[in-house]
Amino acid sequence: MKSKPKPRPVRRIATVQRAYIEKRIYFVRSQRVIIDTDLATLYRVPTKAFNQAVRRNMLRFPADFMFQLTSDETENLRSQIVTSSWGGRRYLPFVFTEQGVAMLSSVLNSDRAIQVNIAIMRAFVKLRELLATHQDLAFRLEELEKKFHRHDGQIREVFDAIRALLASPKAAIGFRVQPSQQK
Repeated sequence: MKSKPKPRPVRRIATVQRAYIEKRIYFVRSQRVIIDTDLATLYRVPTKAFNQAVRRNMLRFPADFMFQLTSDETENLRSQIVTSSWGGRRYLPFVFTEQGVAMLSSVLNSDRAIQVNIAIMRAFVKLRELLATHQDLAFRLEELEKKFHRHDGQIREVFDAIRALLASPKAAIGFRVQPSQQK
């Protein structure tokens, strides 16, 4: 009887912290993106090797998956990050959208790449959920403002009437009883 082959032991890979990834998601051209250097760091490969792998597979990365930053965008992003870990680069950095990061899983094939892609996808989803929640709250706040704005005139009239009463000479309220003559 033939025995089953033993399953390969799963190598433990340090989990990628979502908070670490979330800090590396930026808004460029109205899209959420991650810079090539940050992705290379997460995948634990040199940026040069990372970009070579991407360039060999350019057909997998249309403009809505990946694009190269302009020099102005690069400078703006560096000023937002405050400390530059990019060093001296000859080329402008590539940035990857959520779909581009998903496509990277077909280009980079390692256990680490799989774990990083899963973590990045979860971070993008969480960010999308947070943005949806904030948009819902902003909409509700706007509705409340409209509602109070409509009632604002009525409330103002009530306060004006109260102020007018407080400002007028005090009028006697109630009945006056004349002292009766005693018999």
